[in-house]
Amino acid sequence: MKKIFLLLCFTTILFASCSNDDDTDFDTIGSTFEITTTFNAANNFAIEAIVPNNIDVFDSDVALVYVLDPIRSAAEQADVWEPLPRTLFFDGGGFAQYQFNFIFDAQLNIASIEIFLESDDLNALDSDITDNQDFRIVIVPSSFAENTNVDLKDFKAVQSALKLEF
Repeated sequence: MKKIFLLLCFTTILFASCSNDDDTDFDTIGSTFEITTTFNAANNFAIEAIVPNNIDVFDSDVALVYVLDPIRSAAEQADVWEPLPRTLFFDGGGFAQYQFNFIFDAQLNIASIEIFLESDDLNALDSDITDNQDFRIVIVPSSFAENTNVDLKDFKAVQSALKLEF
């Protein structure tokens, strides 16, 4: 009886520890790098950040870009990163907006991020908006969806296709 009980306990532990209910992909990790740049008339208020060679980028990957908010960072006493596009509105009218484009050349296997500053008057912007701006760029691995028949306007269809539970 003791042998049967031990055998039962052993097999229970064996099968419980070998379960494969791995629904979460923990090995897909994005890559991040940072740049500091100044926008001016000489660079047409735009810069190109080449993704470093140690970061693999594929055609289906996506890029996220954040700008460091120095005012909120000082208040929080921690880095506060705002996602692009970021629009600043000024007292008395006017605006400035940081935007970006993600560029991927599959033939050359080169990826870059074009970050640019737009405004109703670029030359009138203060240096705290144009000079020494810190950007954090995140390359997020992705793959193209195999089923493109999902009605993206129907939340329940998207929820079902992605197997989301709320």
